[in-house]
Amino acid sequence: MAGSVFLLLLAGTLLCGLLFHTVSQNEAGDRTRTRRPNFIIILADDIGWGDLGANQQAGQRSSQTPHLDLMAQQGMRLTDFHSPASTCSPSRAALLTGRHGLRNGVTHNFAVGSVGGLPLSETTLAEILHQGGYYTAMIGKWHLGHNGPYSPTNRGFDYYLGIPYSNDMGCTDLPGYDLPSCPPCYPGPQILHNRLKRSGYSSCYTKVALPLFENRTIVEQPLDLWRLTQRYTSTALNVIHTASKDGVPFSQVRAQLPKQERGQPFLLYVALAHMHVPLYPPSYAPHPSEGGVYAASLREMDGLVGAIKNASDASDKENTLIWFTGDNGPWEQKCQYAGSVGPFLGKWQTSRGGGSAKRTTWEGGHRVPTVSYWPGRVPANSTSSALLSGLDIFPTLLSLAGVNPPSDRRYDGIDATDVLLHGKETGNEFLFHPNSGAAGKYGDLQTVRLGRHKAFYITGAAEACGGSTGRQELHDPPMIFDLSGDKGEETPLDPTTEEYKEVDERVRRWREALLYDIATDQSVSTADYATDQSAAPCCDPRHTACRCNTLG
Repeated sequence: MAGSVFLLLLAGTLLCGLLFHTVSQNEAGDRTRTRRPNFIIILADDIGWGDLGANQQAGQRSSQTPHLDLMAQQGMRLTDFHSPASTCSPSRAALLTGRHGLRNGVTHNFAVGSVGGLPLSETTLAEILHQGGYYTAMIGKWHLGHNGPYSPTNRGFDYYLGIPYSNDMGCTDLPGYDLPSCPPCYPGPQILHNRLKRSGYSSCYTKVALPLFENRTIVEQPLDLWRLTQRYTSTALNVIHTASKDGVPFSQVRAQLPKQERGQPFLLYVALAHMHVPLYPPSYAPHPSEGGVYAASLREMDGLVGAIKNASDASDKENTLIWFTGDNGPWEQKCQYAGSVGPFLGKWQTSRGGGSAKRTTWEGGHRVPTVSYWPGRVPANSTSSALLSGLDIFPTLLSLAGVNPPSDRRYDGIDATDVLLHGKETGNEFLFHPNSGAAGKYGDLQTVRLGRHKAFYITGAAEACGGSTGRQELHDPPMIFDLSGDKGEETPLDPTTEEYKEVDERVRRWREALLYDIATDQSVSTADYATDQSAAPCCDPRHTACRCNTLG
């Protein structure tokens, strides 16, 4: 017994050493120049691994992402990159803190009426970089708390323009494409809510109109979805060219502002509304165009990414790292409005009913299209199969910036600088995938990736297109797949084989070590998931749908 405890403690100690790799002085000289690098993180929403044209096999279908394909050609395509969770809030919290939801407290999504958000005991990437001299700006979906101290400008960002949560969590005057189709705000959210509830459309958010925030102020409610991409693009380009310490008022977005001061590096975090429903591709309305609504939306998203890349190239491309990735896989139950998982079909699950993408720990739920681009630093036209995660963005950017994270907590990501800049395949030895709304308890690390193998302890309970969910199933011993020859996760290994027994032993050892490490972590946070109707963002409760517009 004592020996087992010793081994467990030893494994935990080794794990802690792996969880956050600190750059040595020799590495620091190689990874930084006279000026510290700028960082642009572009996070797509509900995007499928197969949505990226560069991930498709030759002749498979026409690409809808020419700008991202070019960025991959000029940079690095990361083919085995995973979101830290399979749904919105937990994935974003993990990216910004470098910690699993069981540590940072965010294990499922926050609501329109959420009182809290990402626990204030957590320190974000933006806070650390801001304290280190960076100008920090965020555009897009936050979904980590919108009240008081939980808003972006209180969590390290100098400037914010965006939606506080998902773009389907509120009515608009001109709704986009969704399944089911939701009505506009008029004649009023509460009236609509009552009517839709009686009609069976309870999934439509109607009580509060969808707001657009600038910093801490609602500037438009309901926002105009069909102008959102243009607004995000203009604001992103303005930030790239100015990066002023005081932020950029939205009214000045189209103004000719002076170039940014070269002495101050910046972090720009762009959390797109694409490809989350409702979709709103202007080029598609009012009649269908070739490829359908989803393809048109994908092209629009790609155009936004291309505009950001072009602005960065024209401004300071030799000193700017662009990292494009996704928060989770496609929302399968949205059918024609959901993306492609590519070859990662989760066939074992789909053959039994239920979904195998968003909210699940099947590959389609968390393997996301990812591209890194930094001319002269990231090798051009390169591909890496290193096992990486959104958890690794936090330590990698801090390493490149030469900034240390707080030392009073434990982390779950690794520094991937050698992968990005030197072409090494030194990724994670293991990854843990948490339950994100399917079978099991929120946040539980119920699936383990170890090299080419993947072990499931629980499956099922995620809705597929058509409504089937598949029953929840516990697997003890775990169900193990070899992804090297079974990307579709169709046929698990035979538990009687030596291969299975060896993998099972290693998986159990690593999983027990991490769970022990979290259980003994004094820095674990707890999120407040309480809701209150008064906590919903409303710029003017006297008006129907909280209607207001300060943009002029």
